Amino acid sequence: MNHSTQTKGIMYTACSYLLWGLLPLYWKVLEQTAALDILAHRIIWSFVFMCGMLLFLRQWKDGITAFRALLGNRKALVTLIFSAVLITANWYVYIWAVNHGYILEASLGYYINPLVSILLGIVFLKEKLSRMQAVAVIIAAAGVLISAFQYGSVPYIALTLAFSFGLYGLAKKRTQLSSAVGLTLETMVIAPAALIYLLFSSASGQTHAASADIGTMILLFLAGVLTAIPLLLFAEGAKKLPLYQVGILQYIAPTITLFLGIFVYHEPFSSEKAFTFSCIWAALVLFTVSQLKWKKQSKVFLKRKKSYHS
Repeated sequence: MNHSTQTKGIMYTACSYLLWGLLPLYWKVLEQTAALDILAHRIIWSFVFMCGMLLFLRQWKDGITAFRALLGNRKALVTLIFSAVLITANWYVYIWAVNHGYILEASLGYYINPLVSILLGIVFLKEKLSRMQAVAVIIAAAGVLISAFQYGSVPYIALTLAFSFGLYGLAKKRTQLSSAVGLTLETMVIAPAALIYLLFSSASGQTHAASADIGTMILLFLAGVLTAIPLLLFAEGAKKLPLYQVGILQYIAPTITLFLGIFVYHEPFSSEKAFTFSCIWAALVLFTVSQLKWKKQSKVFLKRKKSYHS
């Protein structure tokens, strides 16, 4: 991998996590709109925007081919529906948490996510943990459990976000679709439900979005754009970087969200929150060091192998 490619990969990936980290600012502007209304608009406009992106990227035929293949493969279709439900649940919980004063717990969820992904890899993909990774998972679990028992506050929002996104990643790994095609099909699957919800709510007068001013409607439309762009940037950046670098960069988003929660929206950073976060941070340091150590050992192994064969 040349230096130019790696630099582009870092820029694309860092930008995607930067946008994800700043999203609470956007949801807060829409906090007068119900979380379900925001979610429904996000799904519908993401689908519309992604259809346009497939045309722009000249992947429309790939999308149609993938859709036809899914119709002929029941297992793949169920996996796609499962991933669509998971990402929908993840989006809803995140929007609700931000607009109800739980930004810090939302941040915690995405700090926990890499460790959840490790556990899912062990359970479903039969992956093995290094000793350092095992210690990291134990420390993180201890932080959550001690917080729950000693302070009586289980971080349900954080755990829901971490496990829904972790399972979503696992489902995406099974479908093997490109990011653009995958997101288009996922939003297509869930868009009819979102549209029915908006129509029903509008007819019964339960939604404020239908009677919203033009500014709010533009913001709801742009929610779809802001959903798709980071995913596309991430997909492009991840192709150009080794996995360990992507793993390190992913802490940008929850760190920005954490700072927003403390310094912009002044959420209380209590002692129990500080304890839980400290355990997660310690676990992530171990996890990152283990990733770097693995990368170094891999380079040494490949170098020795090359020397042996020559």
